[in-house]
Amino acid sequence: MTVLRTARLTLRPWQDSDLAPWAAMNADPEVRRHLGPVLSRAQADASVAAFRAEFAARGYGWWAVETTATGTFIGFAGLDDVDPGLPFTGVEIGWRLAREAWGHGYATEAARACLALGFDTLGLPEILAVTTAANHRSQAVMRRLGMTRDPADDFDDPDAPEGPLRPNVLHRIGRHG
Repeated sequence: MTVLRTARLTLRPWQDSDLAPWAAMNADPEVRRHLGPVLSRAQADASVAAFRAEFAARGYGWWAVETTATGTFIGFAGLDDVDPGLPFTGVEIGWRLAREAWGHGYATEAARACLALGFDTLGLPEILAVTTAANHRSQAVMRRLGMTRDPADDFDDPDAPEGPLRPNVLHRIGRHG
């Protein structure tokens, strides 16, 4: 499995030692605010098992992210096929960090490494990013990455209940910016 390195981060395969901090992160209502209900330990562990299987099958997916200087697990970042049932197809970029890792530029740094892999190694023509309309922090990361939004592409997530998780925005970036 490919390991990606940036100035401050290592994006690497998941390790069993990541399970407890991943579960704690996904039990934090603030981390899950734009994602849905908090996850139980079993749900968090199952998500990592799915990440590992998807990565093995496709050669890309969600990497565990750690700070290189300390080896501290801080979340995930990566590329994933767009979920079936959405009004578009392609490969999306995403990230989720523990609250203590917010505000340090880690999401943007990790995402830049993922974009480079998607365009330079996988040869993707375009990469998408999706978030709730209310998730202004993630949308700011998308803009810093050079992604653009056309409000005509905004959509209601068919799997989300009525409420703030349903309205979503779509950002895009092509191989050549």
